[in-house]
Amino acid sequence: MTAHTPLQPPLTASKKTTLAIDGMSCASCVARVEKALAAIPGVVGASVNLATERATVTHDASLDPKAMFAAVESAGYTPRLTTHAMSIDGMSCASCVGRVEKALAAVPGVREASVNRATEMATVRLVEGTDIAAIEAAVVKAGYAVRTQTPDQISTDVGETGDRPSREASRLARAFITAAVLTTPLFLLEMGSHVVPAIHDWVMTTLGLDLSRRLQFVLATLVLFGPGLTFFRKGVPNLLRLAPDMNALVVLGTTAAWSYSLIATFLPSALPPGTDNVYFEAAAVIVTLILLGRMLEARAKGRTGQAIRRLMGLQARTARVIRTEGVVEIPINAVKPGDRVLIRPGEKIPVDGEVTEGRSLVDQSMMTGEPLPVAVSEGASVIGGTINGTGTFTFVVTKTGADTLLSQIIRMVETAQGAKLPIQAMVDRITARFVPAVLAAALLTFTAWLILGPTPALAHATINAVAVLIIACPCAMGLATPTSIMVGTGRAAELGILFRKGDALQGLRDVDVIAFDKTGTLTQGKPELTDFVLMQDFERADVLRRIASLEARSEHPIAATIVSAAECEGLVPADVADFAALPGSGVRGVIDGEVVLVGSDRAMRDGGIDVSALATQAAELGDAGKSPLYAAIGGRLAAMIAVSDPVKDSSASAIAALKAQGLKVVMITGDNSRTANAVARSLGIDEVVADVLPGGKVDAVKALRRNARVAFVGDGINDAPALSEADIGIALGTGTDIAMESADVVLMSGDLAGVPRAIAISKATIRNIRQNLFWAFAYNVGLVPVAAGILYPVNGMLLSPILAAGAMSLSSVFVLGNALRLRRFSPAIQPERTSS
Repeated sequence: MTAHTPLQPPLTASKKTTLAIDGMSCASCVARVEKALAAIPGVVGASVNLATERATVTHDASLDPKAMFAAVESAGYTPRLTTHAMSIDGMSCASCVGRVEKALAAVPGVREASVNRATEMATVRLVEGTDIAAIEAAVVKAGYAVRTQTPDQISTDVGETGDRPSREASRLARAFITAAVLTTPLFLLEMGSHVVPAIHDWVMTTLGLDLSRRLQFVLATLVLFGPGLTFFRKGVPNLLRLAPDMNALVVLGTTAAWSYSLIATFLPSALPPGTDNVYFEAAAVIVTLILLGRMLEARAKGRTGQAIRRLMGLQARTARVIRTEGVVEIPINAVKPGDRVLIRPGEKIPVDGEVTEGRSLVDQSMMTGEPLPVAVSEGASVIGGTINGTGTFTFVVTKTGADTLLSQIIRMVETAQGAKLPIQAMVDRITARFVPAVLAAALLTFTAWLILGPTPALAHATINAVAVLIIACPCAMGLATPTSIMVGTGRAAELGILFRKGDALQGLRDVDVIAFDKTGTLTQGKPELTDFVLMQDFERADVLRRIASLEARSEHPIAATIVSAAECEGLVPADVADFAALPGSGVRGVIDGEVVLVGSDRAMRDGGIDVSALATQAAELGDAGKSPLYAAIGGRLAAMIAVSDPVKDSSASAIAALKAQGLKVVMITGDNSRTANAVARSLGIDEVVADVLPGGKVDAVKALRRNARVAFVGDGINDAPALSEADIGIALGTGTDIAMESADVVLMSGDLAGVPRAIAISKATIRNIRQNLFWAFAYNVGLVPVAAGILYPVNGMLLSPILAAGAMSLSSVFVLGNALRLRRFSPAIQPERTSS
């Protein structure tokens, strides 16, 4: 007998996929993940590396990666997500946005996809390791083109970035002019003959009806398949894949009018008697008017992105770097941290750094919104993109490229402009069904007119169906929200307000309570010697010199402030003998042969010093939230001093503006209640929560959120948890990086007037969006029935496809024009003018 080898299953091609996984902490985690992955049908092997937090999976090429992601999650771990940004060409209406988002969401590994038509950007949240080529292929398959960029990519070629919208507008302008030149004689031949008898007589006697129609055919064909070919290139493929968009509607409408006219011209016997009318001029004028609308739209969209281009324009191209052989001018991308850069009067500061030599005034208004130049000297920070004044200085480079503040600002603005607000969800749901609804309405219109319409029924049915197809294009709907976001966030950036998260733009308008941190937010954050009450027979300079000499030996935080005040007045410290710290009350020592005692009233009582002569002033200081300290020299009361953290100049006006907006203002601070209440009284704050640790700030915000929407304003590391806990976190750009990263909104300057300004621009932007949406929907709801002929039985009115095309184009231009009004937004509170 012959032995038979069992048949083996056919081998399939295998591939390797690498997954980044969060949450693993030990070897058992590794084993759990490996076991979960190995259990998937089609997986040949799985290896997990705890150190790199990555899993390498060998599997059949046919395996859906979603199965691997699900297995990791079922094991209790999280596939790491990353962000991928793409520029997308070819989107023309709201239905395009929905189609691209749907295509992206279907790619294995993609968790979230957001497409913004105004910025022509798609932002995809995906599992790290997902095949980017598959994502781009999905967009191409959906009928659009991809230009890839990374989230951190900042264009250094400002000209290219800035010229792209103008190039598109120029291309559309050329197409429109060509179409207009060809359409004008066509329009005059057909419509002129109907309106002006003299033209009709001239056409009939000179050209004749047959030649006139043939000439119209030539002109209309040149328009449709010349400048109008752009609609066919995009619309026909979408029709074939049963995913019609605006271009498809234009193709259907114009082709219907052109085809009907073609038959009427060359084969009139195929039509019922009396129906052989031509509508070449309608097809040509529709294309011309829509090209005009797109040209105006492209120009307006170019203006909506002006803020980003203005920021990019701040980037320097070169830097003057100090080398051993002298000063060398090098390209900006060759500058490295640690380089020393020379800045001359009037020059643009190329990158971020710290001044090492010289002094000057720097105009930072384009970055922070502050109107006056800022004084810089040794040790001061300078920001790339700002303009030097009349001085000369040298600075050492601390940040370059994507790490500079300017690059971070551009990324923040781009992120906010590309975001989708919650209000957009409703629009997306409607527009996803809109084009199919339009096709159904056009078909219903055609059928109704064909059955019920007057003679010639076929002609009426065709033209009214074309009018419905053209007028219902959802362009205005797709532009209503993103254009307002672009202009609003851009204007906010010009005012020094950065919306790090797009939904904060909508959320900020709905807050009921504004909670402030105190130190560094409402106050300067730097204690100063604010009061100095001198007794008779003593000299201020001598007393301050002795107090500072003692305090220089102390570790108390107030001591450093007193020492700094003495140094600022040029006082030379004295020698101290027999120094002693008095726990909880003060310090004592011998200076110039006399005993000097500095401390609280308790220290004075213990030292036998009567302070009753200053009781009135001490009570006043206490009411102001300041703790008085006394100084005694040689057994006599010499002076009373107070150190406090002064309130910012902008705090009072900002809080008054917030209360005028109907908001409740709360202060949450770790400072003692007496000082906190004194500051609150002086500023008109409604409620105070004092003596809290960082965790207590979070609890206070949680308590406020039980009954209201809360925005928290802070600047320090200890504010980060509260910023994250609040509905909207607002960080001061003068604060720490951690606070800024935890916030939804960043105020680039320390001016608190930015808070009411941010709320005002949030309200203005959402109001603008609502106006756009109202008019976009009202236009479609109101004019689609008119285009279908609903008024014909009443007054005989029909809407020409030509008027439908004009109205459709104007609706988009109206929405863009309304959004552009935000560029003129002027806050009620102007930036505080402080001296430098």
